Amino acid sequence: YILLTATAALVYVQVCAQDMNDALKKTFQAFDTTRDVSVKTAQANKLTLIAKKWKDEWAPHYYNAYAKASLSYMLPENEMDKKDAMLDEADASLDEAVTLLGKETDDIYVMKAMLAQSRMAVDGRNRWQKYGKLFDENLQKAKELNAENPRIYYLKGTSVFFTPKMFGGGAEKALEYFEKAQPLFAKENDGDMTDPYWGAEANEYFIQMCKNEKEGGRAEATETKE
Repeated sequence: YILLTATAALVYVQVCAQDMNDALKKTFQAFDTTRDVSVKTAQANKLTLIAKKWKDEWAPHYYNAYAKASLSYMLPENEMDKKDAMLDEADASLDEAVTLLGKETDDIYVMKAMLAQSRMAVDGRNRWQKYGKLFDENLQKAKELNAENPRIYYLKGTSVFFTPKMFGGGAEKALEYFEKAQPLFAKENDGDMTDPYWGAEANEYFIQMCKNEKEGGRAEATETKE
């Protein structure tokens, strides 16, 4: 009887975990593969519901934080309060993920860096000193735990990409980071949502943008020379 009860309990836990993984994966992929704001918002709301349903699992809270941070970029620039409110929710979700996980992993630090980057994007002129430092510090902590995490270099690449050339940024320098992330992304799989894998498609997008800008710059230089 004890063995049957234990076996039934184990099967129940496995089924619940599988249900959570499937629901989270399906919703996250729907969120992450669209650029339609209304669709993205709807899927983000589903991620919030999944986090509430599986409130004792850390992964739904982690992806909920990711979704909030991503959506904050899509709000109008003049809605700074709404952006910050959304990022407050993202911070709370990530804190919950850390509490449930019981530790800070490399991907937790990467997400902290992403949230710092999102805060900076709300008001870069007045926030770059505070949140720029937090961004770099969290990426460094992630790198110390796992230098093979591609999201470290992907996020650094986005930061460099949007930094003016006069301050050491630009597409050419950013490309180095995106290309470093590319083979590391190729090593990951998307089967288990408790093993984060996001960023690969966006990384490819930025690689193409950098190459296009680089080629455009060469063409312009050639025309000028002629």
